[in-house]
Amino acid sequence: MTAGTIILIVLILFLLVSFLSTFKVVPQRSVYIIERLGKCNRTLDAGFHTYPFIDKVAYRQNLKEQAIDVASQICITKDNIAVEVDGILYLQVIDPRKLLTELTIINLP
Repeated sequence: MTAGTIILIVLILFLLVSFLSTFKVVPQRSVYIIERLGKCNRTLDAGFHTYPFIDKVAYRQNLKEQAIDVASQICITKDNIAVEVDGILYLQVIDPRKLLTELTIINLP
């Protein structure tokens, strides 16, 4: 094999890998946020998608409802009785693009 054929094979493999990396399958109840050159470009909903190789998946957001347990606390009522109260918070992301802008403002990973 000559040097020209080796370079050609490496170039073809590089083009094949870069072409195949542009396909994404987004699972149900998930959203992928796509960045182009560091700026939020669009969101990919569930399904099969293609995008240019200069874009990258910046964030994967789960749209399922999440339950957060709140620790129990002791409260005193108006009639001076101590009551122990606990709770559960249910959170669900509605608009993932707004979530990404909030995360970048707070500087969370």
